[in-house]
Amino acid sequence: MKASHKGLAGNILFALNIFIVFLLVFESRIVVPQWLQPLGRMHPMFLHFPIAILMLAMLMEFFRFRTAYRTQEFYQSFTTNLLLAGLFTSAITVIMGLVLSHEKGYEGSALQWHKWSGVSIVFITSIIYWSRHSTWYKVPVAKTGAFLTFICLLFAGHYGAILTHGDNFILAPIASEEAPVPLEQAMVFNDVISPILKQKCISCHNPDKIKGGLILTDSASVLQGGKTGPLFIAGNPEMSLLLQRLHLPEDDKKHMPPRGKTQLSEEELALLYLWVKENAYFSKKVVDLAPTDSLRLLASNRLGGGSANTEEFAFAAADEKTVRELNNNYRVIAPLAKGSPALSVNVYNKASYTPKVLEDLTPIKTQIISLNVDNMPVKDSELRTIAGFENLRELNLNFTDITGKGLQHLTALKKLKSLSLAGTKMSYAAFKQLPAFTSLQKVIVWETGLKDTEIESLQKSNRNVQIISGFKDDGKPIKLNLPTLKNKATVFADVLPLELEHPIKGVELRYTLDNTEPDSLKSAKFKPGTSIKENATVKVKAFKEGWISSNVAVFNFQKSRFKPDSIEFLSPPDDRFKGDGARSLVNGLSDNYPIKTSDEWIGFTNTDLNALLKFKKPKTVSSVSLNIMIDVNGEVHPPASMQVWGGSDKSHLRLLKSVVPQRLTARDTVKKGQKLNTIVCKFNPVAVNYLKVVAVRQTHSLKETIASEKKAEVARKQKEAEAKNPGKGKKGKKGKGKKKKAAADKAKAATKNKVKVPPPKPKKPQPASLFVNEILVN
Repeated sequence: MKASHKGLAGNILFALNIFIVFLLVFESRIVVPQWLQPLGRMHPMFLHFPIAILMLAMLMEFFRFRTAYRTQEFYQSFTTNLLLAGLFTSAITVIMGLVLSHEKGYEGSALQWHKWSGVSIVFITSIIYWSRHSTWYKVPVAKTGAFLTFICLLFAGHYGAILTHGDNFILAPIASEEAPVPLEQAMVFNDVISPILKQKCISCHNPDKIKGGLILTDSASVLQGGKTGPLFIAGNPEMSLLLQRLHLPEDDKKHMPPRGKTQLSEEELALLYLWVKENAYFSKKVVDLAPTDSLRLLASNRLGGGSANTEEFAFAAADEKTVRELNNNYRVIAPLAKGSPALSVNVYNKASYTPKVLEDLTPIKTQIISLNVDNMPVKDSELRTIAGFENLRELNLNFTDITGKGLQHLTALKKLKSLSLAGTKMSYAAFKQLPAFTSLQKVIVWETGLKDTEIESLQKSNRNVQIISGFKDDGKPIKLNLPTLKNKATVFADVLPLELEHPIKGVELRYTLDNTEPDSLKSAKFKPGTSIKENATVKVKAFKEGWISSNVAVFNFQKSRFKPDSIEFLSPPDDRFKGDGARSLVNGLSDNYPIKTSDEWIGFTNTDLNALLKFKKPKTVSSVSLNIMIDVNGEVHPPASMQVWGGSDKSHLRLLKSVVPQRLTARDTVKKGQKLNTIVCKFNPVAVNYLKVVAVRQTHSLKETIASEKKAEVARKQKEAEAKNPGKGKKGKKGKGKKKKAAADKAKAATKNKVKVPPPKPKKPQPASLFVNEILVN
């Protein structure tokens, strides 16, 4: 290369380095215009050139000072030119990558490592290029520079693979597999559904790479959904975006996983479908499902705990050799489940499709119960061939070329339950043939061009068939999910470090302690090291640019300076609500929100709370608090009274304080749901070894209290009326007395010869329930 050309190349290289520095310094202020985004998206395609060129250049640089190569002009010149080519391509690749990083969905630690290792490659190799002819540039410097460049290339490639393919992509094939979860312990989501998402989806939907605003690494994020809306509608898979995207044609840009990624198997698709259909369980065990449940059967088969045959078929299995011969790159035939004779057929590759693809299936037509030819150029005439698959249950004709003229052929399929016609050009008139399908249960018609009124008309005329019209994407920004609390205990003795987190990287958490709602400007920003020193209600919101802020998360923290060495019940709680025994009342988990079945709540329905707390060393206490549940609908009330007894001898305790909490009234009937309340009992400081806490239940239910209040209100109004008009009142009473006497005489005469019936006994008052989950001693 001529000297003038080298000088120009050096100047351009210097300008590229300065431009990269500029992009890094002003990264937070740069907005990439839409027309420039294709440049950034070329980054994954272009980056292979600098990797190959620089690795060869660094290898040659490493041995450059050997005697055999030092005097070879071609070796030296070729190394220089190779290094320069690698520098230019790596600088351009880094600029593309920095542009791409501004698109939504790229963030997190993996992105940072990938970015800075890539930038380091440019800076290190630039220094090598500018310094390699200096007098101080000797063998150790050359080898060190080549080694550092090689390490940066490895780091950049590794974290680039994580961004593209997911965590542990490189070592996954040799990593030791986790021991299978026993069927008895397996959870539906954690052990069956989550592994599918982890293998096929998390590479693009994790905190480091949030494609479509969707994260699939935890249940909270799965529930949150993505930018285009909820991921699924529990109980309605056909209307769920997850299932729609999975079943789109593979070359559709919205199909998931994207073309080129490992696709889900038929079994995995079936598991996701059944999981959503059965209300998307997150906390249910596989064995909690009914023995004949389809989801349980498939999950058991996947976990190695049983057969997944969801239906007994009368026909024999197809010849294995025939099935093998029919399988190829554009037609996949697989058993519906392990050991089942039923087969599912999926046809791929639109370019290679001909009617013969379906005709070749004739030898196994009896065993085919599921056929998927979506996005294939299937014509109306080919429906005659499909009509020969006598046991077909599911048929997917999405985005085919049918017009409905040959739909009458399919009426011969007497066992067809599901027919998917999304994206076809069928007219409303063609859909009027649906009543001829005797076993049909659902028809998918989204993106067919049918009007809402036409779909409603079809549904009315086919009441036994579910007409599914699809999901409409409003394109609105999505809402951040709630911040979560990492602290296991919310009761503390002295100081409690506050631990908040959010599953989405780059989210800013702001909080308040004065019961006001946090905002994005004035409220305190949560940072590691934030501590709680006194009783506090912490309200937290999550904020992130381009997202809607989350709802307010509320966390209650309470101080309890003294924890007893032992605690026992002097009166037993209800067997249904005994939690983890008496220790549940001092375990520090007071913010476990009121759910009667929670292990953290102790319920008293037949007895009062009577608990004895023991301290080995005397403690000077001045208050005892009780965390209780209030549930108007469930007749869970505050106690009628709370007493605290104390002393150094449990046989001679004295009453330290008694308080009467406010009773529930008619006004409380409007307060639905459950809530946490705290009753505080303060007294003069006293040294004790024993504390006895007694909470007496209300003797009347809220209904009885309301009835009593109404009766008292009527009596009060009557008394006020008599006070204002004393004469009228007496006269009225006298008249009423005469009428009552006449009525009584008449009744006496009518019942003279009849058996006397004793008046009904008054109902015994029903005490309200009492639920407690923490005793706080200060």
